[in-house]
Amino acid sequence: MSARAMMETARNSAQALREAGLPARLVELHELVHRLRDRQEEVVERIMADTGKTRTDALVSEVLGTLDCLHWLVSKGPRYLEDEKASTPLALLGKKSRIWYEPLGVVLVITPWNYPFHISLTGVATALLAGNSVILKPSEHTPLKGLLEELLDGLPLLASSVQVAYGEGDLAEALIDAGPDKIVFTGSAPTGKKILRQAAEQFIPVELELGGKDAMIVFEDVDLKRTVAGALWGAMTNSGQSCTSVERLYVHRSIHDDFVARLRQEMDRLVLGSGDDGNADLGAMTTSFQYDIVQRHLDDAREKGATLHGGQGHESERMITPALVTGVTSEMALMKEETFGPVVPVVPFDDEEEVIRQANSLPFGLSASVWSRDLRRAERVARALGVGAVSINNVMLTEGNPALPFGGVGESGYGRTKGVEGLRAMCRSKAVLIDKQSGTIEANWYPYTREKYRLFTDLIRGLFSGGLSAWVRFARAGLKLESHSQKPRDGQ
Repeated sequence: MSARAMMETARNSAQALREAGLPARLVELHELVHRLRDRQEEVVERIMADTGKTRTDALVSEVLGTLDCLHWLVSKGPRYLEDEKASTPLALLGKKSRIWYEPLGVVLVITPWNYPFHISLTGVATALLAGNSVILKPSEHTPLKGLLEELLDGLPLLASSVQVAYGEGDLAEALIDAGPDKIVFTGSAPTGKKILRQAAEQFIPVELELGGKDAMIVFEDVDLKRTVAGALWGAMTNSGQSCTSVERLYVHRSIHDDFVARLRQEMDRLVLGSGDDGNADLGAMTTSFQYDIVQRHLDDAREKGATLHGGQGHESERMITPALVTGVTSEMALMKEETFGPVVPVVPFDDEEEVIRQANSLPFGLSASVWSRDLRRAERVARALGVGAVSINNVMLTEGNPALPFGGVGESGYGRTKGVEGLRAMCRSKAVLIDKQSGTIEANWYPYTREKYRLFTDLIRGLFSGGLSAWVRFARAGLKLESHSQKPRDGQ
């Protein structure tokens, strides 16, 4: 089916989905949660086959994370789609204000290869709950072909409202040209810029979740055992192929050497392997080109004087042993470009101002973590970081709460997915003001007169001054204005 034919189908199903109503959508989304729960092992196997993930990564980050998001959507989401009361100013006394949240129409969801199931299904489900039909364009590297369709089979409303477009970048371009009502893209900054340029021609709104170079900041008062474990998992989970992986680790100089020694020791205990039964820590790199990028970063660091521990490559299996890099400088690629692999560079720092400056030195701004027993200090540093999310004394945890918005700033993109903000981003807000039907002429309508001008002046002074006398002045001016406005212009 061509891109334009898919868009036409999506527009027809969008109307049917909207007319079916939220309760009908909720029934099928509830059933989808149950299906995923019951078929989780089958889904895990499919994810492992397409991505090279370890079994535990596939289960926890893909299946559990997706179930968490779906559960939040069906249990908490509906209240945020209800008509909402808004305050009405005194000058509009007697009128009512409302905000309605309506579906956009057709949402094009373009997803990456690193979390192909989680990002795809949560994006699709969020759009569906809000009443939109969806065209999903998964990465050609990890298409999980047929999996979503199998999960939706037998759910007539959802199955007819979702189409999966398998293909490469030219298909995504054709789908954008076909004119969706919104684009939600997760992927690289260069591709994000291309999508923005193309979407701008049609004024299509775009949500962009792009790359990151996330900093983990460790102060001198932390529990070393727990913080080292957090750094190790944050840098290595999914073989480092997460946009919120720890890609820069800043450790206070007073504990730096001890921290590095412990981190190296724990890193050496990690188990590599794909196709495992749940006992492997790291799997393969998902794509050959990402394997090459990681190797290029490691080679560059080595050539520029860094010290590497680990980082051996096994090209035939796309495996890279975890790498700990010290003696790094800002000129090295792994300190300024997204590495997206099992690599953690460690940098010592001396004071708070210095580490904030270093963490904010790059154009990326997705997420970060701050570690300290002093929560006032941790919060102060967190507020100073130019990122979209911060975990305090934990790592990559903001995205583990489906109630929180997810997204970045700068070259990490803009807009938000997940949470209330992400759900309402799939809607068009409509402002509504309700007045009663009567014969009353509004004070601000014609005719304009000198007397009306004087009364409006009194009303403004009374409305925006403090005290009882001002309130009395406002009320008196308002009553006179209403009375005066019912009279025709002199001589008519």
